[in-house]
Amino acid sequence: QLQLVESGGGLVQPGGSLRLSCAASGSIFSIYTMGWYRQAPGKQRELVAVITTGGSTNYADSVKGRFTISRDNAKKTVYLQMNKLKPEDTALYYCNQNRGGVIYWGQGTQVTVSI
Repeated sequence: QLQLVESGGGLVQPGGSLRLSCAASGSIFSIYTMGWYRQAPGKQRELVAVITTGGSTNYADSVKGRFTISRDNAKKTVYLQMNKLKPEDTALYYCNQNRGGVIYWGQGTQVTVSI
């Protein structure tokens, strides 16, 4: 049984920063690709960033240069450092784990970027 718990969301002004965390339990964390997705009201869930077991990363074009995904295998945690936040970054952010094509999701953490 896998549980993913996101934290770190909140309300920030444009240009501000947040660091999201996703703690995993019930899995061999180090051998699975982890990702961050987000879903804004009225939109489909979209990929934000992924990180492989070897530390290779990929980002959505909209967040390149602003967001950084990282992982700490010892802590079974994946992070998303979010800088220079924009109102369009407002969404519910989910982390996930790709276990050989089977995707597991956390409950999400809300990020709101507003004046």
